[in-house]
Amino acid sequence: MAAARPTGSRSGALCRQLLLTLTILTFASDACKNVTLHVPSKLDAEKFIGRVNLKECFKSANLIHSSDPDFQILEDGSVYTTNAILLSSEKRSFTISLSNTENQEEKKIFVLLEHQTKVLKKRHSKEKVLKRGKRRWAPIPCSMLENSLGPFPLFLQQVQSDTAQNYTIYYSIKGPGVDKEPLNLFYVERDTGNLYCTRSVDREQYESFEIVAFATTPDGYTPELPLPMVIKIEDENDNYPIFTETTYIFTVSENCRVGSTVGQVCATDKDEPDTMHTRLKYSIIEQSPASPTLFSMHPKTGVITTTSSQLDREFIDKYQLKIKVQDMDGQYFGLHTTSTCIINIGDVNDNLPTFTRTSYVTSVEENTVDVEILRVTVEDKDLVNTANWRANYTILKGNENGNFKIVTDPKTNEGVLCVVKPLNYEERKQVNLQIGVVNEAPYSREASSRSAMSTATVTVSVKNQDEGPECSPPAQTVRINENAQVGTTSSGYKAYDPETRSSSGIRYKKLNDPKGWVTVDENSGSIKVFRSLDREAEFIKDGIYNITIVASDQVGRSCTGTLGIILEDVNDNGPSIPKPTVIICKTVMSAAEIVAVDPDEPRHGPPFDFSLETSDSEVRRMWRLTKINDTAARLSYQNDPPFGQYVVPVKVSDRLGQSKVTSLTVTLCDCITENDCTFRVDPRVGGGEVKLGKWAILAILLGIALLFSILFTLICGASRTATQPKVFPDDLAQQNLIVSNTEAPGDDKVCSTNGFTTHTVGTSAQGICGTAGSGVRQGGQETIEMVRGGQQTLESYQGAGHHHTLGSGRGGHTEMDNSRYNYSEWHSFTQPRLSERVHLCNQDDNHKHAQDYVLTYNYEGKGSAAGSVGCCSERQEEDGLEFLDNLEPKFRTLAEACMKR
Repeated sequence: MAAARPTGSRSGALCRQLLLTLTILTFASDACKNVTLHVPSKLDAEKFIGRVNLKECFKSANLIHSSDPDFQILEDGSVYTTNAILLSSEKRSFTISLSNTENQEEKKIFVLLEHQTKVLKKRHSKEKVLKRGKRRWAPIPCSMLENSLGPFPLFLQQVQSDTAQNYTIYYSIKGPGVDKEPLNLFYVERDTGNLYCTRSVDREQYESFEIVAFATTPDGYTPELPLPMVIKIEDENDNYPIFTETTYIFTVSENCRVGSTVGQVCATDKDEPDTMHTRLKYSIIEQSPASPTLFSMHPKTGVITTTSSQLDREFIDKYQLKIKVQDMDGQYFGLHTTSTCIINIGDVNDNLPTFTRTSYVTSVEENTVDVEILRVTVEDKDLVNTANWRANYTILKGNENGNFKIVTDPKTNEGVLCVVKPLNYEERKQVNLQIGVVNEAPYSREASSRSAMSTATVTVSVKNQDEGPECSPPAQTVRINENAQVGTTSSGYKAYDPETRSSSGIRYKKLNDPKGWVTVDENSGSIKVFRSLDREAEFIKDGIYNITIVASDQVGRSCTGTLGIILEDVNDNGPSIPKPTVIICKTVMSAAEIVAVDPDEPRHGPPFDFSLETSDSEVRRMWRLTKINDTAARLSYQNDPPFGQYVVPVKVSDRLGQSKVTSLTVTLCDCITENDCTFRVDPRVGGGEVKLGKWAILAILLGIALLFSILFTLICGASRTATQPKVFPDDLAQQNLIVSNTEAPGDDKVCSTNGFTTHTVGTSAQGICGTAGSGVRQGGQETIEMVRGGQQTLESYQGAGHHHTLGSGRGGHTEMDNSRYNYSEWHSFTQPRLSERVHLCNQDDNHKHAQDYVLTYNYEGKGSAAGSVGCCSERQEEDGLEFLDNLEPKFRTLAEACMKR
């Protein structure tokens, strides 16, 4: 690192006239190295004069001392003057002591200072030594201080070659700073090899220059190789450290612990890294407010921490620090910069809300509801409009009946006390409440002797009102026997005046009476039976009949109440059997259980007594009752009665003798389960009646709809066929099923040839190739039917003067529709096509007749299972019946019959 620039003009002029050089001489001594520093004859105070490599001598030194008080040695070896010095003689020396206090080891470095006159003499002596034999064309260490003041051109070094003893040598250089940017910064004298710098250099822009020196003769001969040289720019402390931000803003919570981190600041320095010039030290210069000191800063990291736990936002909510960063490790001659740091104190809930008063008095009229009766205020020092400031109010005592509630007004933070349930002056003339308040955020400080909740008392006076009648209790009851006579009177509903506690002057009126069973006396509120009462009516629940009564005073103020008439039960219902139909599956059962119920109260109900209520000895001989429990009995048959339905009268009596006879319909059925007998009409149960379930009816309807759909399809198909042109298709020869009538007697067998089948219609026609009866032509009737094997195509033609019929297998005649051709038309259409196919069939690839063109076959009594193997066979045997899969509806029945046979 370098020291600050000299300030005096006189000393600056002297410095520009002198040259600073550094020569390090190594000797074998205890002082590690002897260092020679070439300095001007006059040195200013705090002037950087050179650098000594301390670590090369003693790496573990922790104490550095100079024997001369006019010089100061820093940790990185930088040598600075402490006072202004004038070198009267050519030399001055001092010793640098390096020691380690832990291992008591010490080393020394001897520093010799020489000024310009001595340097020039030494250079000449050195040249003489080199001429004696040491080679001079070698890399030479060279450096210069940045921002040097000159004078310029500034001598840096001399380049020499040993060949200059025998030749005339010209010296030249190239590289950055010469013929590259920055141009013309360095030059060398051609004859002497002296290297000069023409102007000052900024190290932050150029740290070093790598140039190449050349030695040549006048005729261009190069006796030496190019010599690389490095000119290092020594750093000067010419850059101030700069904070990364002009103003830092941090926040820390109040009452935080000592040592809590507030934030960290950071600064940068452009000088040479890892030197004293960039070793920064942070510090706090000033705090506002100044007292007490609450913050500290780490000198190396810039971390700001608290030094006290007494930060109180309610006292001071913001602090401002003036901070400084200084290089040279904070030494007084280092460069420094300042910045501002603002520290905001964050709020925590360290202050409880407190009521501004300890007691409040208010009043409210009775029977009022949803009204505001009081507002209470609190004080809180915490930050306004935060959870630490907003209040939550609660009623601690006196609101056991739920008449009051207290809420927070979000705008004013006040507590609003309201009445949510009406008060009664006659019951309570005054109510005392205790209310408390806390913040939304929990209290942050540790529990102390004082309570964490502020409380206050509220006295509420209830004002009296001139009220109307009071229906209290709102629901009242009266008991009446269910069989009470019409006109029976009973006490009814009673209302009273809350002021006098009397019922006089109050009038009553019936507001709701579902069945109109009673009437209400206007003056007394008593009730009178108007119609018969029935406790077992369907709408009666739990034996109570409710009516609504309105009670009003003379002014017209009223109240409403409910009168529940409790109908006392009378044993007026005998037990009955709710399921009068019994099914006994005789194959698996010998008895059935019957259950009785009684709508009367249990005291008029079970246990029940079951018996057969009949004088018919046959019934008693056939059936028997056996009691199972208080409400059920078992009905069993005896003497093996036949299947059928029977009527069995059963009498059931309750505990008080009230009885009822139920006629049971008992069905003896040959079944396994009751469902088998319920939905079936079978002779085994006697003359049962036919019962059709919903699914059976649906199936019948679907069947009828299907028949109509088939009929509609046939009609539409016939209509569509009638509109088509009556021509024979070109591929008629490929038809699969041919049915025709013939007048001449046919053979016993009619077989398929070339994909066609001819049927002789008679009474015994069977299948495609079955035995046929004798065909008879009657009245010129012929039938020809064609069905295409791969498609459902039916073409027809009807000749004039002919009526075509097809005899059924049962001897009847079936009318056919436009699907028949007469024999002459069939013959004229198929003959030329069959002849053409036969002609083509007899040729092979060379248009010669095939060997099996004309063959004679003898009748052997039955057809061959292998089918035809001749050249005229167009269809394989296994493919002959595929057409049956695609017949139209009217031919499917015939095809199915043929397939089955």
